[in-house]
Amino acid sequence: MSDKANDIANLLAPTVQALGVELLGIEYLPAPGGATVRLYIDVREAERATRHVNIEDCEAVSREVSAQLDVEDPISGNYTLEVSSPGVDRPLFQLAHYARFVGESAKVVLKLPQDRRRRLQGTISRIEGDNIVFTVDDAEMTVAFDNIDKGRLVPDWAALGLAPEKPGGGRKAGAKKAADAKRTPAKQAKKKPNQPAARKPRAE
Repeated sequence: MSDKANDIANLLAPTVQALGVELLGIEYLPAPGGATVRLYIDVREAERATRHVNIEDCEAVSREVSAQLDVEDPISGNYTLEVSSPGVDRPLFQLAHYARFVGESAKVVLKLPQDRRRRLQGTISRIEGDNIVFTVDDAEMTVAFDNIDKGRLVPDWAALGLAPEKPGGGRKAGAKKAADAKRTPAKQAKKKPNQPAARKPRAE
């Protein structure tokens, strides 16, 4: 996460935790028309086997976080607030997230090039201290966690029953819809300096 996203995450994490869910991380995306603040939430570790984040969780977090952002005012200018479950292509924000998904495929963007590349996709093989060892094209590549700008899991569509019907084809009909259903973005909040946030449901 960027420094700004980290600052906002540290500010909001206690509020999200008090609602019974976990703040995985934040994406802060500045733009000329106004920034986007995207929160990813998940159920607590002890509950992962029995339930998933639902729309009610997202709405509750959106409501409380909007109120806190209005009071704390850490973002200048207009912004849009989005709250989402992680989805099948789960974002990875912390070293612990990579450790949790050892053996699965991920794609990452690096802050600084390594082996003449800024992007890589491979299997998370293991964690060594503050480094992540990926297997990329049958070779191991060790990446410092601090050099990762952003990362996501790459879903195993075949394991999910959503593999393409034939080589070179697209996903089966309904695959994108099924994957998107794992995301449950709740509400947006647009804010001008020193004015209350206006809320409306996010368009799907």
